Amino acid sequence: MKKLISISELSKLLKLVDAKTKKPSNHIIRYWEKEFNQIKPIFLNKRRYYTLKQTEMIKLIKYLLKEKGMKVIGVKKVLKSNINTLDDYNSFSLKTDYLRQDIKIKSKKILEKIKNLKKHGKKNTY
Repeated sequence: MKKLISISELSKLLKLVDAKTKKPSNHIIRYWEKEFNQIKPIFLNKRRYYTLKQTEMIKLIKYLLKEKGMKVIGVKKVLKSNINTLDDYNSFSLKTDYLRQDIKIKSKKILEKIKNLKKHGKKNTY
């Protein structure tokens, strides 16, 4: 069974939260849905839910818009690009940058968990 994530959970995961009220900024994701046809939420009881694949796509879109400072039209081109021509090389490097950053973040989380296990976990007795 696929795990689904609500729009509020996704907003919090992406750190799209209003600084004053601490409420998720769901309107940003709803706007991206209108702009990017790659984002198609599942509606259950009139609420939006996203698959893990959708979540990764939205993370990439956020990275390109917020971290790389691209405009919506540029992100659309990157998402549509096939890495078969020289013109698409730049798009490929942007996707690679995103994946590299994502791996760094995941690696840091794993290392923190390992440190906590070593510090607080059961000691090996052989």
